Amino acid sequence: MSLEAKRPLTLRDVSEASGVSEMTVSRVLRNRGDVSQATREKVLAAAKQLGYVPNKIAGALASNRVNLVAVIIPSLSNMVFPEVLTGINQVLEDTVLQPVVGVTDYLPEKEERVLYEMLSWRPSGVIIAGLEHSEASQTMLEAAGIPVVEIMDTDGKPVDAMVGISHRRAGREMAQAILKAGFSRIGFMGTKMPLDHRARKRFEGFTEVLAKNGVEIEDRAFYQGGSALAKGREMTQAMLERSPDLDFLYYSNDMIGAGGLLYLLEQGVDVPGQIGLAGFNGVELLQGLPRKLATMDACRLEIGRKAAEIISARMSDPPQPVENIVTLTPKITYGDTLKRW
Repeated sequence: MSLEAKRPLTLRDVSEASGVSEMTVSRVLRNRGDVSQATREKVLAAAKQLGYVPNKIAGALASNRVNLVAVIIPSLSNMVFPEVLTGINQVLEDTVLQPVVGVTDYLPEKEERVLYEMLSWRPSGVIIAGLEHSEASQTMLEAAGIPVVEIMDTDGKPVDAMVGISHRRAGREMAQAILKAGFSRIGFMGTKMPLDHRARKRFEGFTEVLAKNGVEIEDRAFYQGGSALAKGREMTQAMLERSPDLDFLYYSNDMIGAGGLLYLLEQGVDVPGQIGLAGFNGVELLQGLPRKLATMDACRLEIGRKAAEIISARMSDPPQPVENIVTLTPKITYGDTLKRW
């Protein structure tokens, strides 16, 4: 027994079900033209009953774009980016625009592939993490002819628009806070810099301030992949075995910082009496730790919202004026691991 192949519903199906012409159905579904309210309700009711979904691709052939916004991020497992996506969705859900997500795993060659595929659908705009791209990706973004918003970072020149924070400034401010609290023998742990440009910039700002104050990082360790909590524990243990005189550990993100904190508390280390700690990102999930980790908020939700507002304003008819360069200001949360004098 063979199953009959299903065919997609068409305007003709809605026309026959509602008793009006295909042209009128098209006008109603595209929200165009002068159609009476009674006819509009009849068409919409028939379409809903049938489960008809308009073919946006067909409509896009005339306008040369679809109502999709390509959102390209490095990771979905990193707890930073779901909050960015929430901010984007909060703004776009009140518009005709719909975000579609692509993930690059911090790999430039994968970013090229994702960007190529997404641009081939002719989206209305692009929101993409970071300012550093391969030559091919940079060329595609410049030639796209649509609003492009680079997010998370403002230490550089954007293709079009950018929303984020200065990571170099974030690193400088954390270094100043650590030195002001009286710490001077500092170790650093983070992701591998070639893959994480924003962590690299924070590290550069951090070491710049230390150097101006005659302080050098005494030990450092980097990781790639795996559980950040487990990596934080492992790296913290290894670093303190190598450099037992350290009095402060600065982590490039809160998750490895949380792993380090849990390890130290298990070992009975007085935090921050013997050793202080700080991370980055302000991850709310970690509020339940035995000690509140010092950190800096990366303004994730606001970055997502501002980026979506730029796309929405520039795609409205007529386009609305909007600020294309937005630098947000993160603040240090001292928590329980960065003592203040």
